[in-house]
Amino acid sequence: MTQQINEKTFTAALIIIGNEILTGRTQDTNTNWLGQQLLEQGVRLMEVRIIPDIEDAIIKTVNELRSEVDYVLTTGGIGPTHDDITAACIAKAFGKKLKENDDAYKILLNHYGESDFTDARRKMAMIPEGATLINNPVSGAPGFNLENVYVMAGVPKIMQAMYDHVIEMIEVGAPVLSNTVSCGLPESVVAPDLTALQAEYTTIEIGSYPHYRGGIMGLSIVLRGTNEDILNSATRKVVTIIRSHGEEPRALNVRDEKIFNINEGS
Repeated sequence: MTQQINEKTFTAALIIIGNEILTGRTQDTNTNWLGQQLLEQGVRLMEVRIIPDIEDAIIKTVNELRSEVDYVLTTGGIGPTHDDITAACIAKAFGKKLKENDDAYKILLNHYGESDFTDARRKMAMIPEGATLINNPVSGAPGFNLENVYVMAGVPKIMQAMYDHVIEMIEVGAPVLSNTVSCGLPESVVAPDLTALQAEYTTIEIGSYPHYRGGIMGLSIVLRGTNEDILNSATRKVVTIIRSHGEEPRALNVRDEKIFNINEGS
């Protein structure tokens, strides 16, 4: 399948399904990874919800979010145990029948072999009617796609392998680029300047984030946008703002360090 690229930025929501995340037994690392991967593909992660393995919660959350964003990604709940109910819940959310998928059955049989293909593992072939399978090259059990909802495993290694196939199934946008400039100024000092700068550069997202490193307070200013020239122009003005307050800015992650040439400031 040929990936479609659009100049717009698309939106996504992530639903993390699993009691083990909510109880703290398992640490969520999927949000950080997916957020970065999607942003590089011009897809902005707008919302993340962590919900329990409860039917009503899954159905309600899926139906709320799929009408609000371009893509809904879910992780967790597609394994062989009694509490893996995501597939059944997605089927109910869409008003579809849950049935054994012939292709999923063959994939699982081939992966486990006939002697190890237990009834519990066969359960993973139960897919909502009309869904498109998402390949799982790690553990065999496929995810699936219905309309704008993409269902993946919760184990990070497996999810990441499945995501490689999801990203080929969706229309993506222009990559969101970023520059990060750091300084030792308090956030309140540059707040008025950044407010004015944001009004000037409406296509650039500007955020300021205080940090504490090596016992010293500091500030990171992050700029994001899809047009590199405009992004760099706004970043040069951030450099000028910082210098106007008597500080020398530092590049934490800047695409073109010529931005720090004083002759290019303003």
